[in-house]
Amino acid sequence: MTLANIICIKWGTVFGPEYVNRLYSGVRRNIDYPVRFMCMTEHAEGLHPQVEVLPLPSEPYQHDMDAALAVANRQGAMKKVSLFRKGLIPDLQGHVLGFDLDVVITGDLTQIYDMAPGKVCMRHDWTEKRKGRPTGHGSVFRYNPELHGFLYKDIAGNAYSEVEQARGSEQRYTSHKAMERGCFEYIPETQVVSFKYDCNGFPLNYLRAPKLPADARVVCFHGRPKMTDALEGYRGSLLRYSKRCAWLYDHWIARSEADLGGTGHDLS
Repeated sequence: MTLANIICIKWGTVFGPEYVNRLYSGVRRNIDYPVRFMCMTEHAEGLHPQVEVLPLPSEPYQHDMDAALAVANRQGAMKKVSLFRKGLIPDLQGHVLGFDLDVVITGDLTQIYDMAPGKVCMRHDWTEKRKGRPTGHGSVFRYNPELHGFLYKDIAGNAYSEVEQARGSEQRYTSHKAMERGCFEYIPETQVVSFKYDCNGFPLNYLRAPKLPADARVVCFHGRPKMTDALEGYRGSLLRYSKRCAWLYDHWIARSEADLGGTGHDLS
């Protein structure tokens, strides 16, 4: 039986356990396989019992990484590199689909999970594509630690240089390394969308409520507004204004409550 290996990372306290639980619910409701859902964290309180907890490691290269990130003005980033270490996940069979916590699952993930065996898969980053640069976006990432352990080894072997070369960008490091090895493929752009660019772009954000594109499987809330901002509407900068988003409550909270029980804040 094929088992879908799903992983996320929750470090610090910016995101509460409800983000993990809602992500878990969204994934298992939208994929054709039984799910092994894992969260790497130092704060496991409130997670659903079926979420498998992996300890957040203390990496030997952390000092050098932090020094390079400070120069790049990205201190605290690149924690996800630990996920690429071969042997991190016990009894792992097959590849892994990873998510950031500021995403909402809105459609079938099976095609993304199954695509391009043996390759690292990410969506083309919106800003980088606009500038003509080949960089993946890190909110959704498909990889195999058995095949792509170099993503961990290269950092572990020379953290300062690797971070400096990637200009402190985790998604640039991951996608460019995989591209150099000839093992990278973009996830179709219609399947992983941006809330601020694809659902609520300026100037239509002033005229209508945010729309959910027909083929969207994952909506990324990178930058602002975040999900909690967009639920009832958001007044940030001129470009980031948002009317109330009704479909967001349905996909992120209501369906998770129906699936797991609870109030949406405590789905454990």
